[in-house]
Amino acid sequence: MFGAEGATGREVVRQALALGHRVRASDLTLQAPEPFPETVEAIPADVLNDDLRPVVRGMDAVISCLGVSNHPTTLLDPPPLYVDGTARIVEAMQAEGVRRIVVISASFVVAKDRGPILFRTAVIPSLTRVLDQMRGMEALLRVSGLDWTAVRPGWLMPGEPTADAWIGPDVIPADLIRTRIGDLAALLLDCAVNGSWSRATPAIARDEPDFEESSTKVVLEMLA
Repeated sequence: MFGAEGATGREVVRQALALGHRVRASDLTLQAPEPFPETVEAIPADVLNDDLRPVVRGMDAVISCLGVSNHPTTLLDPPPLYVDGTARIVEAMQAEGVRRIVVISASFVVAKDRGPILFRTAVIPSLTRVLDQMRGMEALLRVSGLDWTAVRPGWLMPGEPTADAWIGPDVIPADLIRTRIGDLAALLLDCAVNGSWSRATPAIARDEPDFEESSTKVVLEMLA
């Protein structure tokens, strides 16, 4: 999997190991304070510049948790991870004969009317360039010839996987906005392992306490 050192990537690795899967994890440096367990095959790789064939070689499926931070400077000029990075992963998979890929997109690529008013008028516009990249990534996957899935969560928050997350086609319901990282990781794994939502864009969210869904909470997270 790619983007293994991010919060979602780490959770995917944790859940995959708990289910007994063989895991190969990759990120730019793999120098996080908490190392991966010895059972994880860790391969540092820059998705924009390095040869990615060794990362995907022999794998049954690839999960990409590539993403960018919410820092304002990054949002104004995000690195081309979603389009260029995914394109290079796809090329490596095609060369190695690996067919299944699951990536993280966002419900907000198709719906900008979710969440409280401040979120719609301030946060969503700040994500324009990132969301444009996600749309490009989804378009790339549609013509790739691979067996792909692009999972579309809402605004991510920490949290263990639950048994009551809403999962449906394309976009989260209008009255929801948050997605737990644990729930997202579980759906990514289900899609990769069981072939769920093939060539589709499942959305996932969960009804959370009011403060977690408030504009105040979201803005504080962006400023952290």
